[in-house]
Amino acid sequence: MQQHPKTQRAGPIAIGALTVLLVAVILMATLTGKYPVTPGDILAVVMAKLSGSESSVAPTVDTVVWNVRLPRVGAGILVGASLAAAGAVYQGLFRNPLVSPDILGVSAGASFGAVVGIFLSMSVLAIQGLAFAGGLAAVALVYAIDSIVRERDPILVLVLTGVAIGALLGACVSLLKVLPDPYNQLPAITFWLLGSLASINHADLLSILPAVIVALVPMVLLRWRMNLMTLDDEEARALGVETRWIRIVIVAAATLMTAAAVSISGIIGWIGLLVPHVARMFVGLSRLLPASMLIGAAYMVGVDTLARSIAAIEVPLGILTAAIGAPFFLYLLLTTRRGWQ
Repeated sequence: MQQHPKTQRAGPIAIGALTVLLVAVILMATLTGKYPVTPGDILAVVMAKLSGSESSVAPTVDTVVWNVRLPRVGAGILVGASLAAAGAVYQGLFRNPLVSPDILGVSAGASFGAVVGIFLSMSVLAIQGLAFAGGLAAVALVYAIDSIVRERDPILVLVLTGVAIGALLGACVSLLKVLPDPYNQLPAITFWLLGSLASINHADLLSILPAVIVALVPMVLLRWRMNLMTLDDEEARALGVETRWIRIVIVAAATLMTAAAVSISGIIGWIGLLVPHVARMFVGLSRLLPASMLIGAAYMVGVDTLARSIAAIEVPLGILTAAIGAPFFLYLLLTTRRGWQ
């Protein structure tokens, strides 16, 4: 896809503005809820926890801020930034603006792992572990099949293999939705597949943070080479880029990041597909990764706040992201159609 004409205006100012936007959304999300809190309450709770002293606010306020809202906000930041970053690198790597983080079957693999855990009545931690392992295993299987086929167009083979593995795992998930207890297990499976941050705690954040950091390191170190990967493989190799190994490293990093995010949030679509397009409108390719992560984090925190505020019951995140993302994506498609290839 060619760059949007507005991307030439990008620069550090755009990144700074997106950072301010993220901070504002975080503050808004922490303040929003059925139990009222003030910015002073938030500051007092955070300072007390950091200093190890006793909080000066009421115990209920302390619990709401520290154990309920801040973990959800932190999860929104990690999940949104991870999915957006994975989408940005996947779209550049596969030279396709319609690619999303689940193109190689990572979401389908995570879904299958989580559904198996719920079907076997495992603990929440075990379900998250199976979801994480399932996502990684699905992409490993895709790459194993790709190494056997060894066609001239590795990108096409990877995408087609990912679609096939994703469809197969989706069928397995559908089968497991028929077998479980319809009163307890089936609602839990359905709710997980729709995505939610309702039960997030500090332990969940700490469980995925190392994977996100490890995955982010090669993305940052190889970000300039990833821009060259938007060229044909022969052109990229002529410029000194070892396309095969870079593709393996970046796919592994993006898969690790996506699997970690999905393991605690369930399946949340459209972020990895939509956010990179929005980021390109602001910063182009030069700062696409940080811009995507900032926008993805702000968007996820905002949508999660909306999900728990617009109705008496919490709306699943997958429904809201699709309801918001699909019309906006169509708008982008119609307004930037001349820039698409």
